[in-house]
Parts: sequence; structure tokens; C-alpha cells
Amino acid sequence: MTPPDWHAIPSEAVLDDLGASRDGLTADEARRRAAEHGPNELPVTPPSPVWFVLARQFRSPLVLFLLVCAVVTISLQDWNDTIAIIVVLLLNAVVGFWQEQKAAREVRALQSLSTPTATAVRGGRAVTVAAAEIVPGDVVALEPGDRVPADVRLIESAALRVDESMLTGESVAVDKRTSPVDADATMADRTNSAFSGSLVVAGRGIGVVTATGEGTELGGINELVQGASERTPLQRIIRRLEVQIGVAVAGVAVAIFVVGLVLGMPFAEMLLVAVALIVSAMPEALPLVLTIALAVGTTRMASRRAVVRRLASVETLGSTTVIASDKTGTLTRNRLTVERLWTPGAGLRDLSTGERPAEIDWRDDEREAMRAGALTNEARFAEPASADADAGADGAADGDLAAEALVGDAVDVAMAAVALSAGVVSRVDVEAVPLRVMHYEPEFGFSQAVVDRPGGPVLVVKGAPDRVLLASSRMRDGGENVPIDRGLVIEANERLGSEGLRVLATAERPVDDEEAHADGPLPPPHELVFLGLEGMTDPPREGVVEAVGECQRAGVRVVMVTGDHAITARAIADRLGLGDGRTITGGEVAGLDDRELDAVIEDVVVAARMTPHDKLRIVGALERRGETVAVTGDGVNDAPALRAAAIGVAMGASGTEVAREAADVVLLDDNFSTIVSAVRQGRITFDAVRKATFFLLSSAVASLLAVAVSVFTDEPIIFLPIMLLWTNIVTNGVQDVALAFERGEGGELEQPPRARSEGVLDRTLWLRTGVTGVWMGLWTLTVYLVALRAGLDLERARTLAVTTLVMFNFFQVFSARAIHRSAFTVSPFSNPLLLASAFGALALHWGAMSWDMSAAVLGFAPLTAIDWLVSAALGITVLLIVEGEKAVRVIWRRRTMHVPRLRSRNGAGGIRPARDR
Repeated sequence: MTPPDWHAIPSEAVLDDLGASRDGLTADEARRRAAEHGPNELPVTPPSPVWFVLARQFRSPLVLFLLVCAVVTISLQDWNDTIAIIVVLLLNAVVGFWQEQKAAREVRALQSLSTPTATAVRGGRAVTVAAAEIVPGDVVALEPGDRVPADVRLIESAALRVDESMLTGESVAVDKRTSPVDADATMADRTNSAFSGSLVVAGRGIGVVTATGEGTELGGINELVQGASERTPLQRIIRRLEVQIGVAVAGVAVAIFVVGLVLGMPFAEMLLVAVALIVSAMPEALPLVLTIALAVGTTRMASRRAVVRRLASVETLGSTTVIASDKTGTLTRNRLTVERLWTPGAGLRDLSTGERPAEIDWRDDEREAMRAGALTNEARFAEPASADADAGADGAADGDLAAEALVGDAVDVAMAAVALSAGVVSRVDVEAVPLRVMHYEPEFGFSQAVVDRPGGPVLVVKGAPDRVLLASSRMRDGGENVPIDRGLVIEANERLGSEGLRVLATAERPVDDEEAHADGPLPPPHELVFLGLEGMTDPPREGVVEAVGECQRAGVRVVMVTGDHAITARAIADRLGLGDGRTITGGEVAGLDDRELDAVIEDVVVAARMTPHDKLRIVGALERRGETVAVTGDGVNDAPALRAAAIGVAMGASGTEVAREAADVVLLDDNFSTIVSAVRQGRITFDAVRKATFFLLSSAVASLLAVAVSVFTDEPIIFLPIMLLWTNIVTNGVQDVALAFERGEGGELEQPPRARSEGVLDRTLWLRTGVTGVWMGLWTLTVYLVALRAGLDLERARTLAVTTLVMFNFFQVFSARAIHRSAFTVSPFSNPLLLASAFGALALHWGAMSWDMSAAVLGFAPLTAIDWLVSAALGITVLLIVEGEKAVRVIWRRRTMHVPRLRSRNGAGGIRPARDR
């Protein structure tokens, strides 16, 4: 049977339906229900076994292909190549395994969200029980600082306020009541319920548990998280490339084997040549290069306070086209701050300019308005008072420091913090016990307190502007009390409200000693002197505005996806410069099918009042539009979208454990600006992969072409099998791996993201690979044939051909260092590993030819100085060809700059140039 909508029926009916009472369950009944419903815990996905993580490193098609080649080389007793293949495969696996385990340990160290105990009423007595023992029907008590242990329908509420930002994205604590709400109310609008994992910030409450464990709203979000898929764009394109390379190399080798047999060559010789050609031409180091490039990127990102949980995620940020970002705690501080102060006498004061409150020359009217807000206030300091507690009267600390020192309701903290920072009250004032007090009640919309002042006791009031205005007869203007101008106040309130600010009013009136010390509750306020309005918002984090601008210049569109109200979200979006695009709400999304949502999503820059399911639909719509989506967030409500997106980025310091577990990248400093650095590093990493792939494939093309064409000549095959294996070592060696350590060419953020359909190599690099591969292969073969025609013996001709190929690759690796700019502008010492590996390969090749034993094994003959010069002269031509092609492209771009090719990709209305191919 489907349970009723607990929020839509009276609390007494809820108790009856659950078989509960205000006296709580008996111990026996609680045990029975615990056996029936199970522990109040969410299922936790256990970490992957060590063997599975290790086996996962061998999933690559290229790795599997090379394993088959290793079996073949073993059958041929070709132990040198067998060992080489196995070493590469093991290195790839070890690096990937170590990085995954390291990231998992770092993320586990961040875990902090828990609800270890709860206060339940059992048999009429309040007892402390483990949160896991809470069952449906339990009556629980909620106090400030409590983490709500399960989903609760409230039956009593005394000024109860709950922070649900981790679930709903609502930046302001929610006032809780007990009266029923509409059956179709969203989670954010169920004001008579408290949800598992949310935090009580003020007041008291008693509720009956309606759901535990997987049955809670938190459990429903957890199911969405578990159901979301995860596969990065890099994984897809690398998998495709590996299959293509494997098929192409094997196909060419088989064709050469068959042609050789048709031409009458010995079967054993051609089989050995084919296998050797496969192993030498197959870029078996590519998986290792990819792993190392990603590991290098991971290490560099860690130095910028970003923990990468999955290696492939490093590059994904670089290919991101849209960042769908949560607002509260990600783009904003998740802390209300007073940004506007309006008084009848002084007018509007903008506090969002960055000027320190202690340095502002405040008017008396402004000081009195802030003082009233701080004195009828339940915010308190987290730490005990120190000897200099009263220093705030003469110049308090910075506003952020004051806010961080205070605990309580977000509105109270904001109003107390600005008064402390401005120096209008001291810590003693804030912590003083009022003579009389009426705490904030949602149905009244205000709080009031009688406090001692030097001139006598004063009643101070703060609350909703309409309620305070109704109780006011005068207003403070230039130190004088004048008849109130209600139209003036209403106009100011509407102006602040239109900016998406949460607005509260303050007022006061003097009281006599009798009223100040009377017994009983305070009567409703009347005859007040209206002091002013304070407009609050959750402001952008420092540096976020600049970071959003950098993202947009990099061709990355930023979309705010939040559970907060549309007006508030729109106001923050305008401050961040997200653009003039459309604002869409969760209600609108619910009324659209997928096709309709796909049609409007391109223009959306703010998605407000989003549920976790809505966020998933937004991500899906963007991806169906061909976007590569990164999702950022910190709350439980963000977790499904974090998992479903191409890459999920969670806040590590303030974020929830659920969000961190769902994410691919965790920002330890909770700074959106760090994402910009991650985007740049992701693009550098992908470029490094491209450079190594270009280098490896051009070498493979050269080897394949030289051998394939030589089969059709009347001369012996250009290379012996052992020579092919040797060229695989000295032409690649560690040079390809060294390319993974390149630090970037600069200007990475000035380029738009690559197209989703684009593979590891774009058209430019495929063309460059083909041209240089053919050039190196044909000239290597030409040197071999000319040497034979000139009367050189076969052994020396083959040695000269191998040396020429080695020289080609020596210069090719330097041209590969720069894709877009000239290699001559890149310092050779910026990557010392590559410099050492390139010259080391030459030294190794020279040593193998000079040592009689190795020369005999490899079939090498001594070369003259002229031979070396010829090889070097030919080798440098490949560098000149690549650099010439780059120069032609630069000239062509400059000539066509006045007619740029454009493509509209920015939903905010911007247009960015397509990357030159």
C-alpha cells in the first residue's frame, strides 16, 4: 500500500496512521519495527576489491590486443619483445591502480557527515538512541545543532528553523510549522516536515518519524545516484582510437604476410616479419602514455587543491562545454550577508563594494538600525568570550570573521555580524540576556526584546517589513522622530526585494521600568519608531565572478542549476555575469517532455527551484544537445547530477559525503575558481596525449610503409625482425612518455572546447601524421635502396636505414612538443626528461652499433661519419616540414581574421569562433 502524503494531513492523523502516540513507542514495539524495517541507514556501495581495481587497468582494447601479441611472441620464443610488452602493460596497470587507490584514500579522509545519535521518546521518556535504531512511528525531539535522523512530520514547532540547503539548495533556513500543506508541494515547500540529514539551526520541535533509511527523501536521492551512469568522453574516444589502431596495424601486417607468401617468400620468415611488424608498429606505449599524462595532470591539479578520483576525469574538464553549477555553497558562500542598508534619513547604503564595515563613516541613523537588528537576535559566539570580547565596540573584526565566529540562524548571524563589524555593538552586547524577549515565530513574522541601554530600557523589534511597518507610527530621520512615510518605506522595500534580497526591518521604542520588568509574554509591538531595512543575500564567493568570465572566454558556458527561488537565483546570476538568457523553474521543467526541454535548454542560464530529478533532466537535455557537461555541487541533492554528468565536481570542505562520493573531482578549497585552473590543466593534459599519439602514430606509419613497400621491390626486406623490435625501443623508448610531462603551450583558455565528435587527433594532426609518416617511411626506404644501388653490402644498408629512421624520430619528437606554436619558441630545457630521452636514444643506438656483441645480435654494421651526416640531414627535414606547415597556417589565419568563421554555442547569447582545424 502506498503511504499517504504525510505533509497533507493533520499531525494527529499521522500519529494514528503510524500507530504512534505523543508518548512514543515502547521498547518492545521499537525492536519489532526495527526488525521489520531494518536499520535507519542508507546502503553504502562497498569499495571495489583490490583485484577488481587492478583488473580494470587491463580493459583497454589495445592492451588486450597486445596481450594476444605477447602470447604469439612467446610461441615464437621471441623473449625480448615478450618482456618489453609485459613491462609496458604492468607499468600501465601499476600507475593506474596506484592513482585510483590514492584518490580513494584522500576522499575517504574527507568524510564527515553522520548522524550518530538522536533523541527519541520511548515509553513517555526522552532517551538518546543511535540514529540507526530510529524506526517509523518514533517520536523524536529536535534542538539547535541536531542533525535530523530521519524524515519527520512535525507535531510541535516552537520557532523551529531547519537548514535544508544540502537537500534543496535553499540558502535560507526554513521556518517550520505543523499545519498541513498541499499534497503536491515539493520537498522545499513542505514546511511541516523535516528531512533526514538536514540541520536544526534554531527553535525546538517534536515530530513523528514517517520514513527511515532508503525510504527517506535522502534515500530516494541515493537511488538516483546509484542509477546514474558514468563514462567520460576521453574514455569513449580513446576506446575508439585503440580499436582503430589495432585493426589497422593488424590488417596491414596480415596483408604484408599474404603478399610475401604470394611472392614466394618463406612462410616462417614472413610470419616472423608480420609479428615483429605488429609489435613494432603497434603503439603499445599509448596506454602507458595516457595513464602517465593523466597522472601528471592529477598531480598538478592536486597542487591546486583539486583531488581527482578517476584518472580520465582530468581531461574531461578540458573538453567541457557547459558547467551546470549549483548556487548555494558553490557559486556563493552559503552564508547570508547584509549587502544593503536603507534608513529613512540616510537612504541606501551599498555594502557589497568590498569596503570593510569598520572603515565606513556610518551615520547615526544607520548605526541605530544595525544595533537594533543585533540586539533582538539569537546568534551566539561559538567560542567562550575572551578578555578582549568588548573590542568590537571600537572597531570589530572583518565581517567574514565575525560571521564565522557566530552560530545560529543565518539571518540572525548576518545582522549580528554586520553590526559587530561596523563597531556599533560589542560581543558583550550580543551575548547579553534581554530583560524580556519574544523569539521569532513564523506566524507572527517578527521577534522583539527589551534591552538595557544607557538612556534606559528599549524595546527593539526586527522582522518582516510589512509587520514592522504596521506596528510603527514614526520613523527616525537625521536623529529625529518624524511621522512615518509609509510609501517611502514600501518603495525602498520593493526595490531591495526586486534585487533578490531577503529584507528585514528594524524598529524600537523606549519603555519604562515597569514594562521592562513585567511578568508574562511581551504584548504585540505598537507605536514603534521605524529605523531601517537590511537586505541580505548569499553573496558570490571571492573570485567567482572572474572565474565565470574566464570560463566564458574559454568557450565554456556556465548555467546555474539551483533549488533556490528564481528571483534570488536570477539576482546572483546577474552579479556573476552569466548573461541575459532564460530563467526556468522546476515547475516549468515538470511540464515539458524531453523534446520540448531540449528545444529550450540552449537559452537557459538559470534553472531555479530544481529537484534532484529536475537536475538530472537538465543534464540529460544538455548532453542530448551535444554538450560535454560538468556538474558542480556540494549537497545531497546535487549527487545524482554529479554522477550522471560527464564529470562531477564536488566541494570537499563544506560539501556532503554523498556529493563527494558521487563526484569525479573534489575541490578541497571549495573554490569555483579552482575549476578554471582545472579546465586549463585538462586541456594541457589532452594536448599532451595528442602530442604523444601523433608521435607514436607517425613512427608506426613510417615503419609500416617502409616494410610494406620493400616487399614489392626486388631487394630483400628492409628490416630484419630484430631490427623492427630495436627501432621500437630507440624511436619511441621513453620519448613518448616524456611528452606526457609537457606543461602547455599557453593560450589554452583562449581556445573553445573541442567538438564532441572530435577524436584524439583532429584533422590537422591526422594530416600531419600522414604527411610526416609517409615522408619518413619513403625516405628511409629510399636511403636503403640507394645504398644497395651504390654497392653497400646488405648489412650496412639496413643499418643506415635504421639509423635514418632513428634520426627522423629524434627530430619528430621536438616538433611534437608544440601543436599550434612553433617548436623553436619552446625552450628545450622546459622538459628535461624529453631532452634526456631523445639524446639517450641516440646514444643507445650508437652504443648498440659500436659494441660488437649487440651489433652481431641486431645485424648492424659500422657507419661512417658521412653516413651519420646523411641520416641527420634527412632527419631534420621532418622538423622543417612540420614547422613550415605551422607557419603557413599562422599566415592563413592572419589573412582571414577579418572574416572569422562563427558558431553560436553560448546560451547566454555570446558567439565564439570555431577552432581552426
